Amino acid sequence: MELKNKKILVTGSEGFIGSHLTEKLVRQGHDVRAFVLYNSFNSWGWLDSLPGDVKNNLEIFMGDVRDPFGVNSAVKGCDVIFHLAALIAIPYSYHSPAAYVDTNINGTLNIVQAAREHGIEKIVHTSTSEVYGTAQFVPITEQHPLQGQSPYSASKIGADQIAFSFFTSFDLPVAIIRPFNTYGPRQSLRAVIPTIITQIARGNTTLKLGAVTPTRDFNFVTDIVDAFIEVAKSDTTIGKTFNAGSNFEISIGSTAEMIARLMGRKIEIISDESRLRPEKSEVNRLLADNTKLKNNTAWNPLYASLEGFKKGLNNCIEWYTDPGHLELFKSEIYNI
Repeated sequence: MELKNKKILVTGSEGFIGSHLTEKLVRQGHDVRAFVLYNSFNSWGWLDSLPGDVKNNLEIFMGDVRDPFGVNSAVKGCDVIFHLAALIAIPYSYHSPAAYVDTNINGTLNIVQAAREHGIEKIVHTSTSEVYGTAQFVPITEQHPLQGQSPYSASKIGADQIAFSFFTSFDLPVAIIRPFNTYGPRQSLRAVIPTIITQIARGNTTLKLGAVTPTRDFNFVTDIVDAFIEVAKSDTTIGKTFNAGSNFEISIGSTAEMIARLMGRKIEIISDESRLRPEKSEVNRLLADNTKLKNNTAWNPLYASLEGFKKGLNNCIEWYTDPGHLELFKSEIYNI
């Protein structure tokens, strides 16, 4: 479908990926309504940091995806929905699992219910590679078994199934995108790459990390944003799930060493017990097969492969080490 002249709703627009997606859609000339979590500070999250030419061309809707009435109002008048709003921090899901069920599952239910009522033309629902758990085979295709190894991943499995059920039950035009580990500017320190960069940038030579042996398929945020848009535009994506991954695998430990080399520092890694997942909850290996996404869309990641990963890391290093950005983060505190 053509996104031109469509009213587009982006939930989770104030977050890491959501703000990048919102910015790109506005720069492409689209009519965007940005759904921002209501707060008494009138904060728009990362949208506040965007240039005026982007912010001035946004419609802001403040609400909560857990509230069906507010969601219904947000969806009314829109044609396309990118649903990214979710609780995503895995450690916090051990602490407050009910919040993940409420936001991720019930929030998704509210979105698809409203979409059905208002005749939405396309919904792109956000999944996560965490739903696969530790890889039983690699590269991981969309047929890989789903394993809820954390309350977070279990809630996302539930959200995916709610979204898919509205396609099978009511012919709602839903497509599911399953990003593998995304990194880039604006990501919080709950993620490993900004944690490593900011610790080194503050002069630390001993880094506190969790498990360093698990491998991940890292993807620069602009590649993931492009994947969202291409899934929305393609007429062959409805009722299907797509891995958005680079087909490149690297361990957390090797990632830390690579960042240190790029920053010209020598480091020692120590295991911080508070950052470790419960043993059976740790996802030890993730490596995507992105064939299905490439076959159904015009998506072509620009940061895949080792060289692409280095390019993305350099972009992150430049952004996080900017004094104005570095001061936004409390790298000395581990926040679950």
